[in-house]
This record gives sequence, C-alpha cells and structure tokens, in this order.
Amino acid sequence: MSLFVTFEGPDGCGKSTQIARLAECLRAEGYDVIATREPGGTAIGDQVREVLHALRNRSMRPVTELLLYCASRAQLVDEVIRPHLDRGGVVLSDRYVDSSLAYQGYGRGLDLDRLRAILDFATGGLRPDLTLLLDVDVEEGLRRRKGSGGEWNRLDQETIEFHRRAREGYLSLARAEPDRWVIVDAARSVEDVQADIRAEVEKRLGKNVMRDT
Repeated sequence: MSLFVTFEGPDGCGKSTQIARLAECLRAEGYDVIATREPGGTAIGDQVREVLHALRNRSMRPVTELLLYCASRAQLVDEVIRPHLDRGGVVLSDRYVDSSLAYQGYGRGLDLDRLRAILDFATGGLRPDLTLLLDVDVEEGLRRRKGSGGEWNRLDQETIEFHRRAREGYLSLARAEPDRWVIVDAARSVEDVQADIRAEVEKRLGKNVMRDT
C-alpha cells in the first residue's frame, strides 16, 4: 500500500529529526520507506537547491524563486516520489507544494490562484495523503536553527515579519483542509512530537489497509 506524507512548518520546527525517526520506525515494521526533501532529493534538484539557498543570491526575484522550487519539485516527483508510490511504498517528504503556498504565496505575496496552477502543473496534480504541520513560534524556530550549527540559507535570513506571514499561511492552509492536515505542537519534546506523528501515520496506514481489503 502506498502513502505520501509531507512535513511542513516554520524553519527550525524539527522536520528532519522527526522524519528520520519515523522512517526508522516504519522500516522496522516492514514498510518500504523513502525519505526525501525539498528543494533537492535528486542530483538535479540538489543543484537547484544550491542556487536557491546561496546567500549571495539576495537579488533573486519572488517569481524566479518560485519557478526554481517548482523545477526541483517536478524532477523529484517524476524521478523519485511517483515511482516509489507506484511500487506501493511510503514516501516521507521534508516540504512539498504547501511550502511554496506559505513562503512564496503568503510570505512573498504572490497570487495564490496562479501559484496553485503552477504547482499543479509541476507535480502533475500529485497531492499528499497526509500533511503534518510542525508548528512553532518563528522566533523559537529560528533560535533553534541558529543553534543547530546547520545550514543558514537565504530564506532563513529573511525578516521576522516574512517568517510570521509564512507561518500564518500554513495555519490558514491547515484550517482550509482539515482532512489532509494535522497540526502538531512542535514546541514540545522530540519524543512527544514523534508520538503524535506516529499515531497520525498509523491511522492513515490503517485506513489504507481497510480500503484495500
């Protein structure tokens, strides 16, 4: 059975840590799982990621930014995500189309209807079965991000107001599609957050089992 789960949220919300733990758990239970990320996840996508994240590219325009994300995404869907789902596997993705709606739509102010049309074209209409929003205050998320010693990229250095708009965008998207979205309080311990995530994923896997029988 296939399941496509995406993880969204403000920078520093802990997506990478939670995906790694969930993937390990599901593999131990016998599921065929791949974990991927955006932008990137393919050789071509990783090259696009370098351009998008480089601090030297401060003059990048919002439309350019959007189209580069979509180029990386189109490659990832066609090369990695669809084939794995077609084989009946589980895909865990660190960001997907909702990131563009939150950051380029709500954050940058690009028209949401046009955005949705472009995103649909880039992905061939592929939608997640479940989207987990790991929600945390943007100030706390950026503090975590800086303290992690990991990559600090061009979007990380945007204004607090930009990150707040993106977070509010996420919350609006989640409220509009409650059947797909689940909001998880990511300010808690890693263990507590993981417990909630596993419970939600297990419910979806259970639904798939019931649907297939």
